Amino acid sequence: MQEATHDELAGVVDLFEALTRAELEQALVELAFRQGSAVREEAVAAAVEEAVREYYLVPLPANAVTGAVDSGKVLIVGPVAFPMLPPDGEDLPHILEVPTRAVNREAAAGTVAARLREDAAAAIEADDTERASHLADVTYDLEAWGPVDLEELRAELLAVAD
Repeated sequence: MQEATHDELAGVVDLFEALTRAELEQALVELAFRQGSAVREEAVAAAVEEAVREYYLVPLPANAVTGAVDSGKVLIVGPVAFPMLPPDGEDLPHILEVPTRAVNREAAAGTVAARLREDAAAAIEADDTERASHLADVTYDLEAWGPVDLEELRAELLAVAD
């Protein structure tokens, strides 16, 4: 399977509302099999980590999602993603045994905003202009994605980014 883009990873997660990392990895293995190629586990792990870092996917505690999730974290589509299905992705609900899930969007927005504030504090402290600029953009997306007000945080980030 060709390397999935961040938006394609989000597209897979979007099919199910929420997936554990293991379920997402299994979905990518299934897609690769259908396409006659192999999945490199290290590439999948790196792609998921980067998608999380850049807010295409966001981790939530399992108890923030209704549906059968044992414990740990689940991934949901993040505020910067434009989910799109990779080739053969539409078949995944017929292949994977993932229960119906629902995410409390208000709670998710609060969790993501808290993480964004932590990431912003680190970027500001490090005087990382590139990261601060990216996170400032994320504040706009997150405000559109969920009921949060990040105007003050955005101003702080833009002060570093400029």
